[in-house]
Amino acid sequence: MAKVGIVMGSDSDMPVMAQAADFLEKMGIEFEMRVISAHREPDIFFEYAKSAEAKGFQVIIAGAGKAAHLPGMCAALFPMPVIGVPMKTSDLGGVDSLYSIVQMPSGIPVATVAINGGKNAGILAAKILAVSDAEILAKLKAYSEEMKNEVAGKDETLARIGYKEYTAQMK
Repeated sequence: MAKVGIVMGSDSDMPVMAQAADFLEKMGIEFEMRVISAHREPDIFFEYAKSAEAKGFQVIIAGAGKAAHLPGMCAALFPMPVIGVPMKTSDLGGVDSLYSIVQMPSGIPVATVAINGGKNAGILAAKILAVSDAEILAKLKAYSEEMKNEVAGKDETLARIGYKEYTAQMK
């Protein structure tokens, strides 16, 4: 079965990274989740990133805030795709994290999702794995159909009851 590594620099990132884990669970994709700081535990981090391929990981999702070195360092040490999740920060709203992750040097790419985009990181990991796994691809197609039907249902309700009642129900 496909494996994804989910790693974050702090447990304060857990609510965002749990969204990736929840989506992977929904797709039946095995993952391992860790809290490892590239700055405070460099030896542990290096061992994690260097051993990820041998553990069977095919994708790593790495979340980090502020200096956000974790995703880039994963990409430097792990030969397969890395997806970076920039965390919203109190100082600069996550733009610092976003820039740190997306501005990688040539040859060390990190696919980057939106600030606090944990769910999209999970979806992107599943899409990467679906390239060579028909079962995951079928589940992704079913998920897309669910989203389409959900939006169509909301539109139908809005047309039936009007915007005032619809927005009152949203509160």
